[in-house]
Amino acid sequence: MLKRAGLLLLIVGFGLGAGGCLERRMTITSEPPGATATVNGVEVGRTPVSASFVYFGKYQVELERDGYEPLRTEAKATTPLYEYPPIDLLASAVPLNITSNVNWHFVMEPEKSARGSTEATDAALLERARELRKQVQ
Repeated sequence: MLKRAGLLLLIVGFGLGAGGCLERRMTITSEPPGATATVNGVEVGRTPVSASFVYFGKYQVELERDGYEPLRTEAKATTPLYEYPPIDLLASAVPLNITSNVNWHFVMEPEKSARGSTEATDAALLERARELRKQVQ
């Protein structure tokens, strides 16, 4: 009986000592896909892309793709309940792998020059300026 209790205590001790793993992953998608994604100044890849992150909070995200306006924005990774102290100690002690997923989706705008000819836009602007000058005189 004493041997069984000692063995059970040893197994439980190893199980709690092994602990689990809290992993944090961010996934960035864009419309259109294939944009180069940079987070806090570090390039993480082309969308759709998934990468690990260290802390919850605000991140500076930049997306760039040929034919589209560069997108520079701020995105937030919200902390899940099991990541707050002291719950985080219990979550990391449980012999399970827990992954926090943060998903960000961004829509990029086509380049202004791709929307219309710059020559035509410049010509229209000059014509409008001439008309306004005539009205003022």
